[in-house]
Amino acid sequence: MHRTKDKLKAGETVVGTTAGATSDVRFLAGAGFDFVLFDTQHSTDDIKGLARAVGGTRGTEASPIVRVGDLRPDQICYALDIGAKGIVVPMVNNKAEAEAMVNWCKYPFAGARSSAGMRGEWGEFSNYREYMDAVNDQLLIIPMIETQEALDGIEDILSVDGIDVLLVGPSDLSINIDVPLDYTNPKYHAALDKIAAACKDVGVAPGMFFVPPGIPPGELMAKGFRFFTLPWAGWATEGIESGLASVRG
Repeated sequence: MHRTKDKLKAGETVVGTTAGATSDVRFLAGAGFDFVLFDTQHSTDDIKGLARAVGGTRGTEASPIVRVGDLRPDQICYALDIGAKGIVVPMVNNKAEAEAMVNWCKYPFAGARSSAGMRGEWGEFSNYREYMDAVNDQLLIIPMIETQEALDGIEDILSVDGIDVLLVGPSDLSINIDVPLDYTNPKYHAALDKIAAACKDVGVAPGMFFVPPGIPPGELMAKGFRFFTLPWAGWATEGIESGLASVRG
């Protein structure tokens, strides 16, 4: 029902990419990525304006995930109503904020999400309760850890039931622990190690919103990170160049 979540639960690594309202989502969703992430925090895209793009993932194995701009029930509701199968919330700093996120993501009685009918691609159901239970079980809930406060309270945040991935915002985390964009700094790596270890203790997947310069993906995987958003343009260019070379000789 939700290939990305199933892979995470099995201990596998998942790799996705980002897209926007004008992206060729059908191409990206069919290219082998586990998920396609739509960002409404640091982009000009409006959540409701992404409905067509999110719909472009239907019938593919790529899960549509939306990063909202702020921890607000209306933004989470909008993203879910357009068919998101995962929600990313930035700057989740403490247990109370993590609890609010989970509450607004899930239908009663696991949460307080408002109903607008069956939304998204979740399967076929014999009744509405069955649908709501399936969504509550399968939705990916992904708070972001980006501040010293969140790092200090990471165990409390991870004690909240329902979190699937704890996603590092690489640049904001570096800024807020006073090593701005210094991704090779030992203090930064100590923070990543702490995040990975805390996630491992409770069975939550640690993730990186992007792979920081100077840190090979393999090094992050060795630390235990299992959720990555990577750029696709370079790979696409390499593929086109390879295809042209095969024709031109």
